[in-house]
Amino acid sequence: MYLGNQPALSYTSFAKQDFTTSATTSYTLDNPVTNANELALFINFVRQEPTTAYTASGTTLTLTSATSASDDMYCVFLGKAVQTVNSPSGSVGISQLSATGTKDATTFLRGDNSFAVPTGNGKVLQAVSSSYTGAAESTTSNTFQASSLFVNITPSATTSKILVLACGNAGTSGNATSNRITLYRDSTNLGDSTHGINQVYSSGGSVYAPFNINLLDSPSTTSQITYKIYWKAFSGAHAQYLHTDGLDSFITALEIGAW
Repeated sequence: MYLGNQPALSYTSFAKQDFTTSATTSYTLDNPVTNANELALFINFVRQEPTTAYTASGTTLTLTSATSASDDMYCVFLGKAVQTVNSPSGSVGISQLSATGTKDATTFLRGDNSFAVPTGNGKVLQAVSSSYTGAAESTTSNTFQASSLFVNITPSATTSKILVLACGNAGTSGNATSNRITLYRDSTNLGDSTHGINQVYSSGGSVYAPFNINLLDSPSTTSQITYKIYWKAFSGAHAQYLHTDGLDSFITALEIGAW
């Protein structure tokens, strides 16, 4: 009988094991334990010091000094009395985890119980650069045309952003016309569908000037993607040029970890 709230644990008795001794240091326990502190060992009615006089793991009891056949030895399982639980080696693995996401060597478990790929938290994870050093390219088309300036990159995570930097020299000919320049991700125009991102404008005669593109993209993929410069004539059929005056053009893609 007791007063107050009912105990959370059931009443249990300490389990005892008697050993048949011999000239050895190795014995087998009836109940597995995590370590030597989970049992009290007595030899000839003298309690032994855990980890000094003996060690224990699982069902293996190892003595520091061998016993003899005339010794009296027994142990009391302390851990069993307070119902200590230690998972068997290898019993908990990836398949036992209920978290969502891909569970493999490239991911980690987040606090929201989901697996995720480590990110750089705003750091540059990789940088890929390319250049074009060939002859000038020209077009008179009023629709965007693919140039020879591009870079390929394969993001390491769908949450990464890609910072694309491109520069070169462009030209336009004719009166009141402009060379419109834009950036494509594969087949997607990342600029304005009509005006692009940058331009070289002429109010009369030929004009040559540098162009620069600085764009932060969110491709949401881990497949290889291509960033390429496109250009067109905005009005009329005047020739529009890229990579003019023998100057090289450059494009760089930086993968930025999610933040």
